[in-house]
Amino acid sequence: MILNWLPYSDRTLPADAFSTVAFLVAVVLLRFVLVRALAQREGLSVEARRRGMVHIRTVMLLVFVMGLVFIWAHELRTFAVSLVAFVVAIVIATKELILCLSGAVLRAATNAYSVGDRVQIGEARGDVVDLDMFATTILEIGPGKGFHQYTGRALVVPNSVLLNTPVVNEAFMGDYAVHVISVPLALGEDWRKAEGLLLEAAHAECASFIEDARSHMRKLEHKQSLDAPSVEPRISLEIAEPGRINLLLRIPSPARRKGRVEQAILRRFMDGFYPPGAAH
Repeated sequence: MILNWLPYSDRTLPADAFSTVAFLVAVVLLRFVLVRALAQREGLSVEARRRGMVHIRTVMLLVFVMGLVFIWAHELRTFAVSLVAFVVAIVIATKELILCLSGAVLRAATNAYSVGDRVQIGEARGDVVDLDMFATTILEIGPGKGFHQYTGRALVVPNSVLLNTPVVNEAFMGDYAVHVISVPLALGEDWRKAEGLLLEAAHAECASFIEDARSHMRKLEHKQSLDAPSVEPRISLEIAEPGRINLLLRIPSPARRKGRVEQAILRRFMDGFYPPGAAH
């Protein structure tokens, strides 16, 4: 009876608040059930589970936001003028968050990368382990571009960076990638011998997976309608500066083993070109 003495908008506030709390509880319970069901599924890889959890979290967030809009629709209409002024103030105060949301939309629209991909965003390089509407979490690889080992650091990159920074996705080709190894030599050294030893080392280390890589590139060529690169190891010469020559070795490699394959090839080459005990 007391509520009958209140204006209509005031009478609906307790009901809307109760509906909001009940809806929030329902969304949380549904998210818990979906995450638990995903965790109990057998045969899924760790990356697939991570990707599924990210999708569940994103969908539940969108459902909750849409539910709030539906529940509070009357109040939004009633206070439309005040809401516009409030939104303008919020936009000014939360400019960076809006840019982050815009970056997330750009990432999703272009399919720039997903969980498990190895990417470079600006100076940040590593494996994507988590992403949401505001930021991307990267497990850092390094140090520098020439190394492929985890540094033990996690980098959180705001999605606003995606609006003005190129993104390099090293996992675009899938399970196999083309990798380039640079071997510098002095011009006085026997670069022809070095070229032969480097190719020999590359063929020896790539022999176990080169057929799988060739088959993968054929499938990629058909699927993506592009001219896939050859998987045969090959060497190009580069005179970077006076007195020095670089041997650029291009090889196929499993996407997750580029560092190990590179190190194995370099060790074979060094043992042949600079044998132990030889004077340099």
